[in-house]
Amino acid sequence: MVDFSLSDTERQIRDTVRSFITKEVMPLEPEVLRNERAGRPGLEPGAVRELQLKARKSGFWGVNTPEAYGGMDLGPVMSVIIAMETGRTFVPFGFGGYADNILYAGTEEQKQRYLIPTIEGERRSCFAITEPGAGSDARAIRTRAVKDGSDWIINGEKTFITNGNEADFTMVFAVNNPELGAAGGVTCFLVDRDMGWKSEPIPTMGEWGPAALVFEDVRVPEENILGEVGRGFELAMKWIGQGRYMIPARAIGSAERMLQMAIDYAKIRKSMGNFIADYQAIQWQIADSAVEIESAKWLTLYAAWRVQAGLDSRQASSISKLQGGLMANQVVDRVLQIHGGMGYTKELPIERWYRELRLLRIFEGTDEIQRRTIARNLIKGHAQLGGIGE
Repeated sequence: MVDFSLSDTERQIRDTVRSFITKEVMPLEPEVLRNERAGRPGLEPGAVRELQLKARKSGFWGVNTPEAYGGMDLGPVMSVIIAMETGRTFVPFGFGGYADNILYAGTEEQKQRYLIPTIEGERRSCFAITEPGAGSDARAIRTRAVKDGSDWIINGEKTFITNGNEADFTMVFAVNNPELGAAGGVTCFLVDRDMGWKSEPIPTMGEWGPAALVFEDVRVPEENILGEVGRGFELAMKWIGQGRYMIPARAIGSAERMLQMAIDYAKIRKSMGNFIADYQAIQWQIADSAVEIESAKWLTLYAAWRVQAGLDSRQASSISKLQGGLMANQVVDRVLQIHGGMGYTKELPIERWYRELRLLRIFEGTDEIQRRTIARNLIKGHAQLGGIGE
């Protein structure tokens, strides 16, 4: 039997998160908009930290972090459900107590220096693999790591790195053996900012503030290798694979919030003597948006369920990433259209979401890359049509 219901505990967690977002986070939206219009994106770091401390007092800390490290370890499905709830607001907030999944591959000494302080919010990390000539094709990275005695010397540039301006250490991927490349010649290094790498902000059309990272003869000790020499590409794919099904989760929450805004507006806005909600043209936009949101929701939950069940989730994650990005862009466009001129102004947050959600079709694998992956898996027999749960 297929059971789509939540347990009492799961439902309570969802409702508690929704209440926290509604009461504690959404009221900060006007402040976020004021800051962005003044050239200060988001909230002040202290305000974000205060929110996280409130969340921790409420019992939410390390949603998907193992209990051994003080987390809740709720698993992929509940992590997706919580991300849907946090996506209902554009305030840049996430429950604390989180560290990148590949940091758990570190040695005990690395965990003490990097993993645990990151979970506690004392340190900030960034994941650096994308380069000017290696975006969706991560195998094309050119940043080099050359052995020099007991150290490694790293040279190269990374681009569009999330948290790159704020991080005090990075997980950087560099080629240590050009002949092997991704098949055994890429290594991941934990590199503190004070070891010499520099970052520069990259202005974007949205509020996402990525950075360019520059490495010029940055010396890194042998003990800062994460995992094994030459096995870095496997770690990178593990990190990227997790992100693909989580990315559409927040977009689903955003789309649901915006669609409700459109419904509410359509019921009070009159045109030619009638509420616009009475017009079929508006009703169809609302209906299409609802169908696409539900489709993306269940595709994303299915991908998370496969991860939780220990099944191969690569095909499902690519499908959910592709559909989630397309859905979010279609919904926000319709919502803006329903609001007319008001939707185009900065008086409402719709234009902000419009700019922000466009990114979903680019980062962590473009639409084209997802389509290529999905088709290739089917053509080569790595994925089958007509199955469920296999």
